[in-house]
Amino acid sequence: MRPRALHRQFTSQAELDAQYDTSRATPDAARQLERFQAESERARSELDCRLDVPYGPTRPERLDYFPAGSEAPLLVFIHGGYWRARSARDFSFVARGPVRAGVSVAVVEYALCPQVSVSEIVRQCRAAVAWLHRRGHEQINVTGHSAGGHLVGMLLATDWEADWREVPGDVIRSACTISGLFDLAPFPYTWLQPALQLTWEEVVRLSPLYHLPDRAGPLLVSYGGRETAELRRQSEDFLAVWRARGLDGELLVQPEADHYSGIRGLSDPDSPLCRALLRQVATAASSRSAGRRC
Repeated sequence: MRPRALHRQFTSQAELDAQYDTSRATPDAARQLERFQAESERARSELDCRLDVPYGPTRPERLDYFPAGSEAPLLVFIHGGYWRARSARDFSFVARGPVRAGVSVAVVEYALCPQVSVSEIVRQCRAAVAWLHRRGHEQINVTGHSAGGHLVGMLLATDWEADWREVPGDVIRSACTISGLFDLAPFPYTWLQPALQLTWEEVVRLSPLYHLPDRAGPLLVSYGGRETAELRRQSEDFLAVWRARGLDGELLVQPEADHYSGIRGLSDPDSPLCRALLRQVATAASSRSAGRRC
């Protein structure tokens, strides 16, 4: 008799861990993360930056800001680490490509599980967007990697006008997810649950796959061709339901990229990923300008 499935076709934690333990699934993950840190240190030394800017009352509610000019559109980047690891400072390198192309970048820091819940992390990311808007950034675009892609999905699901005073419903002009996580149902069965402590109420409430906006700017979904089947599925399923709702969504598969190398394109304005993202930001900016003239 076949064992009862835990999630989809998976019948054991070992099967799910093989899909979602990205460090084990990527042979040189540790080396790539070390390279991220070295490139981020170099980016901070070469780019104009304002570090540890507070956007909320708690110590983790900080962001690193890389300006590209007073009239530049803004790209908000949210890092990954399965909501339990990494920091904004590890990902300063993502500012290099957009800033060179005239787009300012804010890399958001947030508290980590298990010190806080995933729900609190979502609140902090929303607070960062609201704070940036109140500081005069009308053209806000968001992108995130891995768990950061999940947090971007939750930003898109936010009812800004109802829940965040003085923040318009269209505060986010465009979005990009890189190797994002949109269905939290697998995670209570994985090695991550002791840190995440997800309840089933949170799984439903915090899965962007089930919470789509009625209206939204363009969405770019990207993942690496060398990622696990489940990670590819997460992005494909989200894009499918996004498009089914009549929303604008584009897919960019990076055939030779794995879960970590798929983000490296943000450091190069001429990479396919950065070109696609910058094209989206420019389209969002021109649409807003056209709206102002009407």
